[in-house]
Amino acid sequence: MAIKTTVALEDDLDGGPAEVTLRFGLGGAEYEIDLNAANASAFRRRLAPFVSHARQAGRRQPQPPRTASSRARNGDIRAWAKGQGIRLSDRGRIPARVTSQYEYAKRSPDPVSGPGDRASPPRRAKLPI
Repeated sequence: MAIKTTVALEDDLDGGPAEVTLRFGLGGAEYEIDLNAANASAFRRRLAPFVSHARQAGRRQPQPPRTASSRARNGDIRAWAKGQGIRLSDRGRIPARVTSQYEYAKRSPDPVSGPGDRASPPRRAKLPI
């Protein structure tokens, strides 16, 4: 036995059949309204003077979820910064300059153990052309 489901849109203004669902935003809230062709045209026509003077707002990009490794890395950066006398809040973003300083310090040879104790990337030999 087959079941067939039909969805019929109803015009939210006059109760007749609707042909389109319009989505719009106002005051930080988003709305949807089902309208027939005539009501949709009237809606667009009445908004046209406002839309023509408005600027289109960009959509925020979703932030990737934080992982355990990113939380651990941020903790490492905060601990390093504290040891260096760099003031950071316990929460929030870590300034890019502090992250850069941390990365540089991780790559730099340790003055106590010497340059031979850290692995460095192999250098490429320059070939004559």
